This record gives sequence, C-alpha cells and structure tokens, in this order.
Amino acid sequence: MILHATSRGDGPVLVLLHGLFGQSGNFGAVQRRLAAGGRRVVALDLRNHGASPHATGMDYATMAEDVHATLGELGLLPCAVLGHSMGGKAAMMLALRHPQAVARLCVADIAPVRYRPQLVTYATAMRDMALSPGLTRAAADAALAPVVADAGERAFLLSNLRLGDAPHWRIGLDEIIAGMDDIQDWPVAEAAAYAGPTLFLAGARSRYVRPEHRPAIAALFPAARFVTLRNAGHWLHADDPEGFLAVVEAFAPV
Repeated sequence: MILHATSRGDGPVLVLLHGLFGQSGNFGAVQRRLAAGGRRVVALDLRNHGASPHATGMDYATMAEDVHATLGELGLLPCAVLGHSMGGKAAMMLALRHPQAVARLCVADIAPVRYRPQLVTYATAMRDMALSPGLTRAAADAALAPVVADAGERAFLLSNLRLGDAPHWRIGLDEIIAGMDDIQDWPVAEAAAYAGPTLFLAGARSRYVRPEHRPAIAALFPAARFVTLRNAGHWLHADDPEGFLAVVEAFAPV
C-alpha cells in the first residue's frame, strides 16, 4: 500500500509515524519546527488512518512494508525514522526487516512487547456512535464520554470525525477493531537485530517503557540509548514539545 504523505523542508530526511487513532497532522507543529532547522520532514498516515487507504491487516510486518513501499516510491531511502506508540512499533519492524533503509531509529514511548488490551473499547464506541445528519461535535463528545473519560482523549479521537450532512469517520474503525490483537501484540520471532543508531524516548509519567522491557529492547536494538522526558506522559510531543524537539533535533542532525 502507498500511504498518504505530507512533506516539509529540504535536507536530510526524517520520517514521522503516528500512533493509533492518529494521523500525520498530529505532528504539524513538530514537522514545521524540524523542517525549519534544515531537514526534509515527511509525516505518513498509516493504513486505516488519515488520508491513507483502508484495508484489512494491522500487523506490524504489513505496516512496515507499507512504509517501506511508500518511502521507496518517494525516493527517500535510506532515512531517519521516528515513530510514536503504534508508529514506533511499525518503525521498529521496518528497521528489523529493512535495516539498510533506516539510517537511524527513534522510538517514542513504546517497547517491542505485547501490551494488555485497553483501546478496543474506544474503537467500538466510535464505531457504534449514531452518525445522523446534523450531529454536532458536542453531541459526539457526549456520546463518547461514558467510555472515554478524559476530555483530551475524546478530542483526539473526534479529530477523525467528519461532520456535515453525512457524518462519517475518516478512520477505518472496522479494520482497526479486527486488527486490535495484532496492534497490541509484538511478534516474538523476527529477523536479526538492527545494529544502527537507536534512541528510545520515554515519558516519565508513562508506563509504556519500563525497566523490565530493557532486555527485549537490547536483544533487538543493541545500540539503543534511552532518554526520559520528566515532564511528559505518553503524548511526548504534546506534553513537552520543547523537550521532545530538543531530543529529536540532536537525534537527527542536519
């Protein structure tokens, strides 16, 4: 699959991969800042997200091949790759399957491990929402509130909703729900380790990257370094944009 891409700037290429329920636009401010520093910054919409096509299959090998095919089509290989959450797993798989394509790898607040189910209820509530003509943002927010308690998370999810005469979800909810087990998982058997420069960037208020994950990370990414942002949770680039940008600018020099 060839994915939708947005590109800014000129210079060494840095590719950004968003997380579950996200889209390339989530990196808008980050993309502008990094591009202004002398980089070509390319943000992709992963399959079933943003403006990219919808299709069955949400395993990380499939997503990695989408990214590889798209970057090859755009003539951007090799390049630096940064992925957040689900996008971080896709970035790790890309580096493991196509190490020659990834000049350096940054993984933002995720580890190569299986996580417990927790987000399928969000996707199901979104899919089951009544999308009648005249639906308002406030009404949609109220419909999600019993399942998604945090107002910020609801706003993030609702960024995928298109209102108007025919309200619809831009995101492929059926495909995501069907693939949720693969999204939360990480395949045990994979190819040789990725030996290139690798940075794992975590939020101090997040529990996604834990000390007990270090052996799994080291086995696959022996050159991995670790940085923790003290003032951030899982949404690093939103919680501490200046700290996030400082680390990424050092990670991907011009």
